[in-house]
Amino acid sequence: MQTPITEMFDIEFPLMAFSHCRDVVAAVSKAGGLGVLGAVGHSDEGLEVDLAWIEDEIGDLPYGVDLIVPARYAGDADGGFSMDDIFALIPEEHRDFLTDMLDRYGVATQTDNLPDGWAGRSVDAPFSANRAARQVDIALVHRPSLMANALGPPPPDMIQRCHEAGMKVAALAGTRAHAERNVNAGADIIIAQGAEAGGHTGEIGTMVLIPEIVDAVTPVPVLGAGGIGRGRQMAAAMALGAAGVWCGSVWLTTEEAETDPTVKKKMLEAGSSDTLRSRSLTGKPARMLRTAWSEEWDREDTPDPLGMPLQPILTNEAQQHINRGAHVEGSGAEKLATYFVGQIVGTMNRSRPAGQVVIDIIEEFIEATESLTRQLEV
Repeated sequence: MQTPITEMFDIEFPLMAFSHCRDVVAAVSKAGGLGVLGAVGHSDEGLEVDLAWIEDEIGDLPYGVDLIVPARYAGDADGGFSMDDIFALIPEEHRDFLTDMLDRYGVATQTDNLPDGWAGRSVDAPFSANRAARQVDIALVHRPSLMANALGPPPPDMIQRCHEAGMKVAALAGTRAHAERNVNAGADIIIAQGAEAGGHTGEIGTMVLIPEIVDAVTPVPVLGAGGIGRGRQMAAAMALGAAGVWCGSVWLTTEEAETDPTVKKKMLEAGSSDTLRSRSLTGKPARMLRTAWSEEWDREDTPDPLGMPLQPILTNEAQQHINRGAHVEGSGAEKLATYFVGQIVGTMNRSRPAGQVVIDIIEEFIEATESLTRQLEV
């Protein structure tokens, strides 16, 4: 295949795979796509270890790193609150609500050696400029070909440093206006992410969003994202003007994925209607599995989720307790267990190696495009 994306990164397929799992990243890059490591859940040491491992595993093949630096968040005027600052700001009402929820569902909270959640692996708050700056520092010591920002325009310093290192910069956009701001900030690639996507996402569907953004930012290449996990969906995205696709959810049920086994089982059994957009994990609307957790936060008699980054710090320890006990079938922890995933979950009904997922997508893409070609024959 030949598109601006394959030429930009010298890859076989214009398919980028976002994953927090280094094994998935490496497998996709080795299969001809470009794996992108989600760094927000990593400690500084963990990110260093994983980037070194990926480079040893894939050799000279390209890969990317994805950060989350929102345009606005609590305390951003001072570079972001510290963890201690945030703990002091969380209302007792919200603490009491979570304590009561865990108690009602019988989730054990007196566990020893509780692992740090993704939100608690630094003295700086998650999604803060301070934390992201250190992750950029670590990435620049290595050789990723791409740096992506998942929330808002990439900061000018990030773009400058990446470009000086010969690295391309991508930015996610959920509206035409967001895409235009990202291009004006200096982004080399726009990821047009529709509402079907897992994680932080907007309200406009992929079918509408991709051509709007393509028309707005041409000649900057656009990747289609949101509800894309099969070859027919890849063909549709590229028919709408995308130069390639960005997939995330489809890797969560692969054999390499580090997804919690209880959550992976829920995903394998879920339908496309079993997700919703909720602020209950991060404070910003993010699509996730519909479970008892989201239902509890959606009740009229419960407090509204806090803003980012207060909400992830509030829920961090509770999520760790839930994940610790979720393996017990029929338990309250199992009912509460959740994770980010898109509407494509309805077709994620069997676990496959990540490299095989790449091949399956490309084979179906070829079948879809050949079918369209035949329809044009006279």
